[in-house]
Order: sequence, then C-alpha cells, then structure tokens
Amino acid sequence: MKFFVDTADTNDIRDLAETGLLDGVTTNPSLINKSGRNFLEVVKEICEIVPGPVSAEVVALDHAEMMREAEILRKIADNITVKVPLTIDGLKTCKALTSDGTMVNVTLCFTANQALLAAKAGATFISPFVGRHDDIGFDGMQIISEIRTIYDNYDFQTQILVASVRHPIHVLQSAMIGADVVTAPPAVIRQLFKHPLTDKGLENFLADWQKTGQSIA
Repeated sequence: MKFFVDTADTNDIRDLAETGLLDGVTTNPSLINKSGRNFLEVVKEICEIVPGPVSAEVVALDHAEMMREAEILRKIADNITVKVPLTIDGLKTCKALTSDGTMVNVTLCFTANQALLAAKAGATFISPFVGRHDDIGFDGMQIISEIRTIYDNYDFQTQILVASVRHPIHVLQSAMIGADVVTAPPAVIRQLFKHPLTDKGLENFLADWQKTGQSIA
C-alpha cells in the first residue's frame, strides 16, 4: 500500500520524505489556504521534494474552465496529478486528461456508485472520504470495501486512494481491505510509529546498555 501525506506544509513533507516511506502528496484548497502560501509556488516546491504523484486541485466548476486550469497545473512538473471533483464536468475533464496521459485524482467521492463512474472515466485515483462519512454516523470503511469489490470484479485499474483519514485504525482497515493508497495528515502518519511497548522496550534496552559501561566506537 502506498502512503501519501495530506498536507501543503513543505517542512512536514521533507521530514516524512526522509523516512523513505512517502510515495506521494495530496493537497486541496483548504490545505493551501492553511499554508498561507502562493498555490503554484508551494505545489512546485512539493513536486521537487517528492518524485511521486502530487495532487493539485482545480477550483473551476465547468469543464472548459477545469481544462484551462488543468493545463496550467500539469505544466508545473511531470508528477502532477490533476485533482477534479466528482461531478459530471469533473468526470468529463477526467476523461479528457487521462486520454492525454495526465494523471487524475477524482475527489469528494462518497459512494461506490460514484467510484464506479470515476473508474469508467479513466481516473488514475479515486478519493473516497472515510472520515467525513464517519462524522455523520456511517461506516466510511464499508465504502472502501464496496469499491474494492467492484474494481476487482471488472479489473478497473483506478487506484483506491483512501482520504479523510482521521486515525491509525483507518490506515489498518484500508490495508486489510486492499486499498492501493492511503493519504493521511502528518500527525496520523507519525502515530503509526508509536506504541507504548516500543517506547518501554527502548527505555529498558538503553538502561541496560548504560550498565555495561561500553560505547560503540
């Protein structure tokens, strides 16, 4: 399973990229706003840090304007993935861009039927939002399971990119279902490293090492 980080904070991206575990980055207008930086500049910098797919989202609502914005975005770098909403115009844009060799991430997916449409439109990635489903009393991971079944039934090549990830259990469940990608905030990715027994074990090892009076030199 690939790990993408969901942020526009280049310091966090650099730090996580150094682990060798980071396969890509997703951004959206809210994350760009939070960064306080120029959209095109920050996306360009992210593309230089991470060689994998970097999602940059259009903000237009109609197909023609989406295509105009996409043309600007895909000139930033070869690893740009143009992000479009799951609307009729968004899927028209998806079809046009993927037919031309551009990676496309279809976002704001909330049903397996929507994911089916995105796959038929040739999406590179589909982004189902699990956390937002959980927020309103539904099981967001059930949708991931449904999409996995549908895509396997018809051998769709669209990658399931689990989004709106709130905690490490979402990551675990995504891996068990067989999602292709999880995109998570930096804090959630860092939580994956943590376990109290790991910390306790390390503490004990270091205490015992000190008793030996030795050093590695």
